[in-house]
Amino acid sequence: MLGIPIHVIDFEGSRRSGIVEYGVVTLEGTGITAARTRLCAPIGAMQAQEIRQHGIGKELLAGAKPFCEDWDYFAGLRASGPLCAHNAGYEAALLTDVWACPRRSPNFARPDSEAGIADWGPWLDTLQIYRRLYPNLERHNLGDLIGIFDLSERLESLAATYCPENRRRYHSALYDALASACLLLHLFKEPALKEISLAWLLQQSAPSGAAREALSQTEFPDDAGC
Repeated sequence: MLGIPIHVIDFEGSRRSGIVEYGVVTLEGTGITAARTRLCAPIGAMQAQEIRQHGIGKELLAGAKPFCEDWDYFAGLRASGPLCAHNAGYEAALLTDVWACPRRSPNFARPDSEAGIADWGPWLDTLQIYRRLYPNLERHNLGDLIGIFDLSERLESLAATYCPENRRRYHSALYDALASACLLLHLFKEPALKEISLAWLLQQSAPSGAAREALSQTEFPDDAGC
């Protein structure tokens, strides 16, 4: 639909432990073209609360390689399309803790610009997008939105196809990335958003009015909401 791959990412871990699992779902048009996940050796101690949440203990991590070994993969993702997450500030913080910036890559917020940027962003953020398009919802958490928009069956079907059998639940990286991807694909099917652009999505993903203004380089439709 948008002509550029979008890479939906989720990390499990913390700034103390580092990234202990990642999931990546690549969207092209209105479908998934790739998915990847793996466990990663922690760089620090994991707290008991973290382990209870994501279910990744020492036994699962035995023999895992550190996240930093996947530089070429993540730098390649950023060069080919924008990164996306639900509450993207969290993923951005964990990623920049490992690598401050990628290789110089296209600035997808300014499609007419030939100058690249050495930045992991701007990110697409399904949390911010849904908050702006559906401000009257009481909750915008990932699981709540999947339920509200009747996407649970679709998510479970995708999880059965792409996720390891023991990681088909929330707070599993690829499962959460698939959930965020479902939210993005749902928007692509909305009649009111049929003329949606990547630049507009990036603008709606900005965490503040000032940030949205900074991203605004073209005219966006006033009636693009739902």
